[in-house]
Amino acid sequence: MKVIRKVPFYMQLPVSILFLLIIMLFAIWYGAADTTLKDVFEAIFQQKGGQYRSVLLELRFPRVIAAFFVGSALAVAGAVMQGVTRNPLADPGLLGVTAGANAALAGTLVFTPAASYYVIIVSCFIGAGIGMILVYGISATVKGGLSPMKLVLAGAAVTGFLQAIADGVGILFNISKDVSMWTSGGLIGTTWQALIGVVPFIVIGLILAMIMSRQLTILSLNEDVAIGLGQNIALVKWILMFVVVLLAGASVALVGNLAFVGLMIPHMVRAFVGTDYRYVIPMCMSFGGSFMVLADFTGRIMNAPFETPVVSIVSVIGLPFFLILVRKGGKAFVA
Repeated sequence: MKVIRKVPFYMQLPVSILFLLIIMLFAIWYGAADTTLKDVFEAIFQQKGGQYRSVLLELRFPRVIAAFFVGSALAVAGAVMQGVTRNPLADPGLLGVTAGANAALAGTLVFTPAASYYVIIVSCFIGAGIGMILVYGISATVKGGLSPMKLVLAGAAVTGFLQAIADGVGILFNISKDVSMWTSGGLIGTTWQALIGVVPFIVIGLILAMIMSRQLTILSLNEDVAIGLGQNIALVKWILMFVVVLLAGASVALVGNLAFVGLMIPHMVRAFVGTDYRYVIPMCMSFGGSFMVLADFTGRIMNAPFETPVVSIVSVIGLPFFLILVRKGGKAFVA
């Protein structure tokens, strides 16, 4: 890992962005419809493309763009959570944040079935915030205060509880199909309308994370040092937790519940750039976007014309990763 870190950041970031663009191109290019690279460029640059223009513009393009933004959002949210809590096991999907957004989304579909995307997004933000408050409130009341393992256990309990609420609401009000379509963790059927409604919130969250990256680096090392340097610890934490809620809530509103992305990507990124969040955040955007685009692309082609849910692919990779981190105290990829 030390060898990897010797490569300057100004070289690492362009390479990661180039890899992202290549993965996105392949994800747009290949699929159940037998499109060619010429079809892709005609769809982008010509008003009258080939016979697959509508397939590319209305199905694949928004889906790939959604995968990029969701991957970036969840990866950055995970990095911020790990930095604020100094907990290597922190992840929006494991600590009740996305489960809270899911439960709020299910309630919104019941009581306001004709709700616009903006209403759904706001409800997801509120649910994500409630999920976070529940997890930190429960773990803080236990003797000995917060610890990585207590947070994970509280997160597992709250996630199970909120998921049960979402499922129960779906069964009780006979909207299980609608709820499952939102909460299954998939990108099928993503539209430009959905992107226009959600992506601005993700962009705002990513920009705020970049602005707060220096404060986050100091906070992740030692709170006493941060106070000594004149930081308002409470204000910084509130802003960063708002960023997590913004990113996680918007992601759930777009594709549903996805765990492990926010856990894995920051650890992978630190192997390349170290622990300075001025470098970790932009690399998480690139790595997280690449990972989600690749996972969704794999799900589309591995059993074509049928699709493997992207949540299954992410879980197959993420669960062993999580177990390795638990076994090694969260330092398997940060040495």
